[in-house]
Amino acid sequence: MEIIYSHKPLLAILVSLAASALILLSGKRPNLREAWTILAAGAKFLIVLSMAPSVLNGQILEYTMVTLTPGISLQFRVDAFGLFFGLLASGLWIVTSIYSIGYMRGLQEHAQTRYFFCFALAISATIGVAFSANLLTLFLFYEILTISTYPLVAHKETPEALAAGRKYLAYLLTSAAVILFSIAYTYRLTGSLDFVGGGFLTGHGTPAILRLLFVTFILGFGTKAAFMPIHEWLPTAMIAPTPVSALLHAVAVVKAGVFCCLRVIDFVFGPSLLLDLNLWLILCYFVSFTIIGASLLALAQDNLKKRLAFSTISQLSYIVLGAALITPSALLGSILHIAFHGFMKITLFFCAGAIFVKTGKENISEMNGIGRQMPLTLGAFAVGAIGLAGIPPVCGYLSKWYLCLGSLEAKELVFGLILMTSSLLNVAYFFPIIYNAFFKKGDGKEPPHRGEASWWMVGPILICALMSIILGLNPDAFIGFHQIASAVVESIQGLD
Repeated sequence: MEIIYSHKPLLAILVSLAASALILLSGKRPNLREAWTILAAGAKFLIVLSMAPSVLNGQILEYTMVTLTPGISLQFRVDAFGLFFGLLASGLWIVTSIYSIGYMRGLQEHAQTRYFFCFALAISATIGVAFSANLLTLFLFYEILTISTYPLVAHKETPEALAAGRKYLAYLLTSAAVILFSIAYTYRLTGSLDFVGGGFLTGHGTPAILRLLFVTFILGFGTKAAFMPIHEWLPTAMIAPTPVSALLHAVAVVKAGVFCCLRVIDFVFGPSLLLDLNLWLILCYFVSFTIIGASLLALAQDNLKKRLAFSTISQLSYIVLGAALITPSALLGSILHIAFHGFMKITLFFCAGAIFVKTGKENISEMNGIGRQMPLTLGAFAVGAIGLAGIPPVCGYLSKWYLCLGSLEAKELVFGLILMTSSLLNVAYFFPIIYNAFFKKGDGKEPPHRGEASWWMVGPILICALMSIILGLNPDAFIGFHQIASAVVESIQGLD
């Protein structure tokens, strides 16, 4: 592949850092503060999008900030996988920023300047993770993401919110120590930390050492990806404002965690080494436990955001399962599900937030008949739920199709059955919400025509729901997710 020196990766990161400073300076002028937020979101997306033609032509954009020692540098590199995640994160940041304005104003939340400031830092760190050229740069931005999202998790400053923030830091900073050990040992074995399609650890270290290293990497990054049993911080963090929950689940944090897991699986170890060490099958069973276990726990949740949280824990393990299966179809489904899950899950969280702002209700048992009061919101919720269950035409069916096809290619039918079982559980914990919202009567205490939330919130909800359908009909619409994901598979499988 041709490597091109470019400032664009750095600019994509700096635009939201600049916005964070302007947000602080504009704290007493809310309209200006929020204008900076939206302008930065749009500029970031356009910068990331401008790199797509080069990457799809087989080029890699690279920028080196500083070389520390031979084999170690703070460097950005935009390959197909980084571009894929960068487009998703920057695109969804636009709608999340707009939605946040409606949410924060609708509830007259305190500390709104701090909120938008931390939001800008978090998305800057997420793009840094996406465009990292090596493990050290990735680790640096990964931890900036952790620190910048802590004030968002603890935003309400109640005892429960502060406790959730402490748990969040305890889990993720502990995992950071494990990741740092893994990175240091990788450098000791290879003298390099640079990502390579297909991996770079083959021929370094004994099988026992490599297996240990794989376990520490997956436990470290898997904590942020909320694999069971190291998942408890995520449901607890649902005390945060709903746009933060959307950020955690669909744009950054857990999605960054699963992105990093795939970087380790496919760009550090590589498919051949996973096969040689028999690690792929162990990882498949490990994440399959999370897929089914989290789905069962979702059934027991009455709080809507916690049910969505356990759904995310299950769905993100689909992504790692696809990568672990190694086959081209499974890997393609894995990568596509990063984006498709993002659009569908952010729709559901946006709906939960709109319901809370308009009615003050958080529990599913209180939402009978609410679909007749808020038909657009609950209609969009139905779209997201249908997609996550794998039902056409919403995009979730397509990534699940590739994942199931990949399990057949790997001659491991059991994992296809696990995916289908999870889809049935999705139906079990989502569809009663939809049925009760539209076909059951309310408790009689609510006005009959409460109406929708503000268009600052409903607009992003409808955009994300519509995109979920469009991507199901044409996965290359607007952004070319399918084309980019196919390029990622080729780079990993050595077909480019």
